[in-house]
Amino acid sequence: MSAVIALTGTRREVLGKGGARKARAAGQIPGVLYGHGETPVPVAIGARDFEMALRHHRGGNAIVGLALAGSEFTALIRDVQYDPVSQSIIHVDFQHISLTETIEVEVAVHLVGTPVGVKDRGGILEHIVREVEVRCLPTAIPPSLDVDVSALDIGDSVHVRDLQASNVTVLSDPDETIATVVPPTVMEEKPAEEAVAEAAAAAAAAGPAAAEPEVIAKGKKEEEEGEVEDKRKEKKEKKEKK
Repeated sequence: MSAVIALTGTRREVLGKGGARKARAAGQIPGVLYGHGETPVPVAIGARDFEMALRHHRGGNAIVGLALAGSEFTALIRDVQYDPVSQSIIHVDFQHISLTETIEVEVAVHLVGTPVGVKDRGGILEHIVREVEVRCLPTAIPPSLDVDVSALDIGDSVHVRDLQASNVTVLSDPDETIATVVPPTVMEEKPAEEAVAEAAAAAAAAGPAAAEPEVIAKGKKEEEEGEVEDKRKEKKEKKEKK
């Protein structure tokens, strides 16, 4: 069950890129609080306070009790943006929610165990679907959904329908493959006979054009040999006449 994390913020008075830069310069994270049918509220959260509050939270979909100017809002952290260079947090999106109404979120899928096809037969485990969409109460959002893959042999798979989750409705396609074990990739050296056969097939596929230089060379050689023979005969006939 997800706990509600206490967090304090302020409303941002200066908006736009300039306001966001000003908030970051003051050690704050700019963000926005929004909800269905509600006017978005620009907010700022202390960067250190945010990191400390979420330090012990596992997985995504953290729920916070956000205190703003004497009012408190229960909110889901929907998105956290990071600077691509420094990896510092540069923006946070909060979604105002009710703890008594279900919501739809993405939850990570965690593979448990080592497949027998990997351990005993050298297969390769491929993790295909890493998140699934679920519907549940905010306090029932699991950190992840675990699926045991230890019994998988080469060619076996686990699917979304195999997930076990209490108080959670999985919305993703039940036939989607989460993970599968594939045969190992082996590079085998081809036998000499097979290599020769392939070379011959390649030469045949290249057609007459590939053999043309050899034919021309052979014809030229035969022509030169004929000329030498004719000269020899002519020389012999002159000697006989004398």
